[in-house]
Amino acid sequence: MVVKILIFNLFFILISLSTVSSVIDGDTIHINKNKIRLHAIDAPETNQTCYKNSKVWNCGLESTKFLKELIGNNKIECITKGKDRYNRFIGICYKDNLDLNSAMVLNGWAIAYRYYSKDYVEEEEEAKQEKKGIWIGDFEEPYLFRKKNK
Repeated sequence: MVVKILIFNLFFILISLSTVSSVIDGDTIHINKNKIRLHAIDAPETNQTCYKNSKVWNCGLESTKFLKELIGNNKIECITKGKDRYNRFIGICYKDNLDLNSAMVLNGWAIAYRYYSKDYVEEEEEAKQEKKGIWIGDFEEPYLFRKKNK
């Protein structure tokens, strides 16, 4: 058992208190030269639109804007869990003690990415019930949007 835990811990990398260089979209950030995809969440793409009362609105830009405002000029810390097929770090990022991944889903600006994890399903259900963020109207799940718009 101890050997498994030691091996498991070798796969985690801490990108410590750093200022975010840029927010790419609602689930991807740059810290210095490191591109980090927020673990277990899927946010609308920057060019993705959604519908509210049959009117189109740019939910992708709003999601990106929310993450930028959430981070502000604060330093954040990310615990990464390896890399994805695009060579991005996959991580859970924190501003002080606030889990940014959770906050994005809880505020309705990302969905729980169930294909990879069930970590933020409760937050998604709460956002959905309270009609927060993208849940105020209709939207295509981001992974389906990406698949259609390759």
